[in-house]
Amino acid sequence: MGQPQSHKEPYLSVVIPVFNEQENLGQLQARLATALEAAGLSWEVIYVDDGSRDRSWEILCRLQEEDRRVRLLRFNRNYGQHMAIFAGFERVRGQVVATLDADLQNPPEELPRLLAKLEEGYDVVSGWRQNRRDSWLRKIPTWIVARVTSRVVGVAMKDYGSMLRLYRRPVVEAMNASSETSSYIPALANIYAARVAEIPVGHSQRSGGASKYSLYRLLKLNFDLMTGFSVLPIQMVSLLGILVALAGLAFGLFLFVRRLIVGPELEGVFTLFAILFVFVGLQILGVGLMGEYLGRIYREVRRRPRFVVSETRDNAPQS
Repeated sequence: MGQPQSHKEPYLSVVIPVFNEQENLGQLQARLATALEAAGLSWEVIYVDDGSRDRSWEILCRLQEEDRRVRLLRFNRNYGQHMAIFAGFERVRGQVVATLDADLQNPPEELPRLLAKLEEGYDVVSGWRQNRRDSWLRKIPTWIVARVTSRVVGVAMKDYGSMLRLYRRPVVEAMNASSETSSYIPALANIYAARVAEIPVGHSQRSGGASKYSLYRLLKLNFDLMTGFSVLPIQMVSLLGILVALAGLAFGLFLFVRRLIVGPELEGVFTLFAILFVFVGLQILGVGLMGEYLGRIYREVRRRPRFVVSETRDNAPQS
């Protein structure tokens, strides 16, 4: 495997967002170090505490005292998983960058396998959770995200929800140059990557703590994805509006002809109400989508910081 150009630059940088994961951090660091040392890699790990309210930061500080390859960032509050990863991306020094969840559901022992695939000439390699240890309430939204993202980005993948991924440094730098206030990292990376691969990886049940993604958060993520990378939703609503208008015109002509033949009747009132509700629903959907796009534009033009780092603990040598 490749090696760093100098002793100051590790070959691999691992970025791990952390939010209330005190039960898993010690085991995670031990398994990560063992796996990467066995692979003969020079590495660093950047933990980003995303506003944890438990003992996560205290444990991370202890881990850093034990291993100088550990670097730490702490947010002043919770900004979300993707913002935590972006904060880590801005500080990586490795030629290859990995992302990994802190809940140990994605085994860190899989990283050497992903790296071997990356060195076949790929820019991004993603882990596909082939046998997921999650409930159907997690699997179904993830399946929807994968299908929508594949269509929007134009890169078909089975698992866009996995954060067990490797990126070449130029792809990470391109993502850093994208200053959107909200973005979906796997989709953004595939836009900039020339060659993308996906391999099956293991997936384990949580050994401690609770999932930070509720069903609402997963659906919101999917909605952000659709409006953040494409105008397809608005186009679909416009097309649907045309079809409904044509259907309404055809139905109106049918009722007119029926009135001429059968005469006045009151039975069609409820049918008209049902059609009216469909029209109103479509109008509300269209207004909601337009509002979402306008809201995203409003957030972008304000140019507020995406996150605030309240504390940094870094043993990295200065260049």
